[in-house]
Amino acid sequence: MARIYIFKRFERFWHWSQAALIVFMLLTGFEVHGSYRIFGFENAVTYHTFAAWMIIALWVFAVFWHFTTGEWKQYIPTMEKVDAMVKYYITGIFTNAPHPFKQTRLSKHNPLQRLAYLFVLVVINPVIWFSGWAYLFYNDLAVVGLGWLSLDWIAFFHVVGAFMMLIFFIAHVYLATAGHTPTAHIKAMITGWEESEE
Repeated sequence: MARIYIFKRFERFWHWSQAALIVFMLLTGFEVHGSYRIFGFENAVTYHTFAAWMIIALWVFAVFWHFTTGEWKQYIPTMEKVDAMVKYYITGIFTNAPHPFKQTRLSKHNPLQRLAYLFVLVVINPVIWFSGWAYLFYNDLAVVGLGWLSLDWIAFFHVVGAFMMLIFFIAHVYLATAGHTPTAHIKAMITGWEESEE
């Protein structure tokens, strides 16, 4: 096994901070929705809103970092080897087949990861953020010509976005265990070093 330094310090900070904020927002958001009671409705709303502002600040720094370092190129989608990746995830990981994608510093994400991140960027995030902004500033929507939006529909789309994010999160955690050992990818996201076959 060779060790390759894949994930820089800011990437790891951004990844784990974003993960913690997303989990916290799911927890508080589903409480606001009435699914259970942990913090109490008012506290859950306050915490959820605060976490939303924190993740916005984190994303501002992340976007700046990605564009100034050129790391945004890691997320350009490709269809090359998508079929091999699908086959690997369906059967290959259960039969100890070789991984069809080799990570490098210049190519950190496999084709399916890139497509998944694109889906998060162009579908899940817009649903969550547009509905979240409409929810947060509902009393001011008429000022910008959106007073016709129903609070029920805003809440509906926000919950749909939350469930999509939850599904993505569960799949992400599951696939993080699909390395050469169940914790290899998780260790790499903690230390920055990925172990790879020569």
